[in-house]
Amino acid sequence: MKRAIVLFAALYGTWLLLSGHYTATLMIYGALSCAAVVAIVMHLGIVDDEAVPTQLGPGHVFYLPWLAKEIVVSNLSVARVILSPSLPIRPRILQVEASQGSDVARVIYANSITLTPGTVTLDVRDGKLLVHALTTDSAEGLLGGEMDRRVAALEGAPARDAADGGDA
Repeated sequence: MKRAIVLFAALYGTWLLLSGHYTATLMIYGALSCAAVVAIVMHLGIVDDEAVPTQLGPGHVFYLPWLAKEIVVSNLSVARVILSPSLPIRPRILQVEASQGSDVARVIYANSITLTPGTVTLDVRDGKLLVHALTTDSAEGLLGGEMDRRVAALEGAPARDAADGGDA
């Protein structure tokens, strides 16, 4: 039931933000539409911890701005590398440990790596990620583990001790 309430609140909040209409009639229609969608997905049985990850808590409020900053910084770094006449790339394939406790958090970690320019997650298996890094700086940043710790913190628990990883 908690997931259904969270899903309804997310749908209705999104509807309110995107519609821009706040008359009583339209707000009631919006609420009824959102309630119908929640009823349908509940009947289908697809409201689970992957569809509505309530276990992650409100930590995303701090994680998303940090990730946006990392994406901008990485964009600038990759642009500098590409525009450099010497093209100082040092591509590497790394295996890094994912210290998150749930599949949802590991997927968030893998997607965060891929969203950050200069790195691409190639595979996720057995709590380990196979990652391609374009430069030494991007590889070292990944091996530093800050993103891993921040994503693990989304679950509300500190990250398990994870090995720094290494070349695959």
